[in-house]
Formats: sequence, C-alpha cells, structure tokens
Amino acid sequence: MTDAPLGRSAVYKVLTTGYVGSTGPGVAATVSYVSDAGRHVIFDPGMVASPDRILGPLAALGLGPGDITDVVLSHHHPDNTMNVGLFPAARVHDHQVEYRGDQWSNRDAEGYELTPSLRLIRTPGHSREDITLLAGTDTGVVAFAGDLWWHAQGPADDPVAPDRAVLRASRLRVLAAADLIVPGHGAPFEGGESTPL
Repeated sequence: MTDAPLGRSAVYKVLTTGYVGSTGPGVAATVSYVSDAGRHVIFDPGMVASPDRILGPLAALGLGPGDITDVVLSHHHPDNTMNVGLFPAARVHDHQVEYRGDQWSNRDAEGYELTPSLRLIRTPGHSREDITLLAGTDTGVVAFAGDLWWHAQGPADDPVAPDRAVLRASRLRVLAAADLIVPGHGAPFEGGESTPL
C-alpha cells in the first residue's frame, strides 16, 4: 500500500450521503468532513437539496463555514462542486492547483500531502482530472474517491468515463490502498470481489 499515507490520525464524518438516478429523487453528492493536524477539510461540496444538508451536520460537530481550512474537489463536474462557495476562507484543491481568495499555486495533486495522514493522488477515469483523498485513520485508510464509483454498485460501465481502461486502473489503485471507499453519490463501502472494476 505505497499510496497510503503514513499517518493514522485523521478522523472523518460523512455529512450527507448522496444519491443518483434510481437511488434517489435526483442527484446529490456525498459530502464528507475530514480533520487532521489542525486542518478541517470538506470533500466534494456538491449538489444537495439545500445547503443545510452540509452545514447542519457540520454545525453538529461544532464547526461553521469559517472553520474549514481546505476543500478538496475530486473533479470539476458541477454535481461535485456546486457548494464550494459555502467555504470562502478555505484553500481549494484540485488535480493541479491550490486556490485561495484571488491567488493560486500550481502543484500536481499526485502525492501531495495536506498532513502526514492526508494525501492526494491522481485517479483519472470518470474524468481526466479526478483525484482521491486518502485519509489514514486509526481504523485504516479511507479513500474519498469522488465519482470513480458513484455508489457501491459502480456503475460498472461509467457512461461518462472517457477511457474505460484508465478508469479500471484508477479503481484498482484505490482498492489496493484503501480499507473503506467513500463514493461520489452513495454510502461508504468496503472494496471486495464484487466491487465493479
């Protein structure tokens, strides 16, 4: 598991479990909160029925929008980015840049460490720009994988994927590094023999 972060001190909470197509009334992103070493991270603040679906669970943790230090976007599809503006003070991370206010710093996401327990890796497939946040926790590595999987059932054939072989390679990479996967539009799941590749 060379991709896995060395640290194991991160904690996380899924703030809202998303859905898509037959699993829900429309489309909503799975939005997660991850914390480590003073960093407060929101992963994929995308489409939800209302902002309170993100801010309410965050408030239950004793946090407000101004407490969020970082936002990680798995890719640039609107259903995964729609609510990034809820966190105006945060650094925003994507596949090649860190944005803050009116400034940005170019850097490759591959291997970029927010902390010793939080690492970004490139995992193209659903789009060419996909990244995954790997979080080392005391129970194992959690992969916040965006739309590499929409939910535990896949889809096996992602109709949006520009290159099926690239998607499969990224899925295998995440499965090799993670004990638990948080998909883009569903509940967390453990990878196994039935996990779509």
